[in-house]
Amino acid sequence: MSETFAARLIVWQKSHGRHGLPWQGADAYRVWLSEIMLQQTQVVTVIPYFERFVASFPDIAAMAAASEEQVLAHWSGLGYYARGRNLHKAAQLIAAKHGGEFPRDFEQILELPGIGRSTAAAVCALAYHQRRAILDGNVKRVLARYCGIAGWAGEKKIEALLWQQAETLLPRPVGEGWGEGGNADRSADIATYTQALMDMGATVCTRSRPKCALCPVQADCVALQTERIAELPAPRPRKAVPEKQATFLLLMHGNDILLEKRPGSGIWGGLWCPPQVEDGQESDYVQRNGLALSERTELPTFTHTFTHFKLHISPVLLRMKQKPQRVQQSGSVWLDVEEALQAAIPTPVRKMLEALR
Repeated sequence: MSETFAARLIVWQKSHGRHGLPWQGADAYRVWLSEIMLQQTQVVTVIPYFERFVASFPDIAAMAAASEEQVLAHWSGLGYYARGRNLHKAAQLIAAKHGGEFPRDFEQILELPGIGRSTAAAVCALAYHQRRAILDGNVKRVLARYCGIAGWAGEKKIEALLWQQAETLLPRPVGEGWGEGGNADRSADIATYTQALMDMGATVCTRSRPKCALCPVQADCVALQTERIAELPAPRPRKAVPEKQATFLLLMHGNDILLEKRPGSGIWGGLWCPPQVEDGQESDYVQRNGLALSERTELPTFTHTFTHFKLHISPVLLRMKQKPQRVQQSGSVWLDVEEALQAAIPTPVRKMLEALR
């Protein structure tokens, strides 16, 4: 009975859901920006980034006119930097093909870089009040438990079942049905329903210690009724996480440090990092670039965890007697440490630079 599920969530959201988030009730640009930022990142982390972003880029035209470097500098620290690069590319496409107005058509939204089915649907539902189903990570968990769908949500056949349920449970369009007890789902408030699903997954139907007593659909939740809350959804099958090593050379003269721009693709694409060498190649780098050292210090090794591997980072501080012009090639620059901290740098580099303070 999809209308009763939707109706209960809509009523719950109005009283108990999250309100006052800076992108709620906003235009499509801000909804899109928030949806991209919220991929793999929690709301509490996203809010200050979102606010700084819209202060500098108040609309699509402003972001499209900015350089990728400027956009990535604002993204620095959020991780998954392909999101920032795709955001900039999409803004430029919207400016070129849609006159700077975020498209309303679902298929046109899907054509934009970095946007998948669920993100496109979220923009359509939240900004344009179109009847579209979403299926982000939180919603997968809510539906897997409510519908009793076993298996890992990332598996194609399981995801297909979840999409089927997501479509089935949508509020009915205006004039197409009544809920139990005479409560009509007449408003078809798709934006409120969509927000309710997100809020349920984030605040009630959480991965661990879900608050089932507060759930508005507990009466017919299959996982609760069959005592399988802890089992559903099944976790991602475990695989051995690869571990890699990296040595970064912190070349400094006074308070200036040398940074190199990474290639556009791959890890930290388009961001600024100190020179990276393979184990045992530090001496070759020093000799090849004619570096005259006044100090060499090995800083503490630390680990940065990515989605698919762990990177063990060994920073080596090399203080120069003078700036070696040979290493200042195209794509590299000397910056004061404070300036470098304002550049588009990944989180591990920020950590190293802050240690240099």
